[in-house]
Amino acid sequence: MSTAAAAQHPALRIGLTGGIASGKSTVAQLFAALGVPILDADQIARELVAPGSALRAQLFAHFGEQIRDSKGDLDRAALRRLVFANQTLRRELEALMHPAIHERTEQLAQRAHGPYQLHVVPLLVENNLSERYDRVLVVDSPEALQLARLRARDGSSAAQARAILAAQASRAARLAIADDVILNDAAAQALRAQVASLHERYLQLAAERAHKSA
Repeated sequence: MSTAAAAQHPALRIGLTGGIASGKSTVAQLFAALGVPILDADQIARELVAPGSALRAQLFAHFGEQIRDSKGDLDRAALRRLVFANQTLRRELEALMHPAIHERTEQLAQRAHGPYQLHVVPLLVENNLSERYDRVLVVDSPEALQLARLRARDGSSAAQARAILAAQASRAARLAIADDVILNDAAAQALRAQVASLHERYLQLAAERAHKSA
């Protein structure tokens, strides 16, 4: 648990991460169904680059026409392919996006209610963000299952899917910083049970911290 995060934020903050197609969104939805506030970095990013936004204009100015679709709108798939194929461009995209995402996340976090909140951060490990959270929850899946899900979801080729996984932190690196792990390799019912158990644990931790600070 990060003592820095605990000192700074009254509500317990859980950083949820995992590799692509590991099931982060599914897990977040299960927590949301239990009434937990969810702050999803990907969703916040989509809102920040909505039509007419300053950040969308910056993306077009920086990456050019290759990230526009036939209607002139932002082609997210093209942008994703572009940056996954080039580490320098990926870092340039992150430099544009991450400060804005962090600022907006903090605004939303201050308004969120409840004893704890869940922050969905796909690149938590890659960007060394664990100290921002009281606990890190990793959704873990075997890489073969991630590849199969990714190909089914996005229509990626085997080579494209492997390249995307290779561009992310390794499974071992994510597990190394995890305070808690949800294994997503079985039926939905098993996933639901793991979420319910962790929910009770987080409520307990939040209550203990509130008692200490009272």
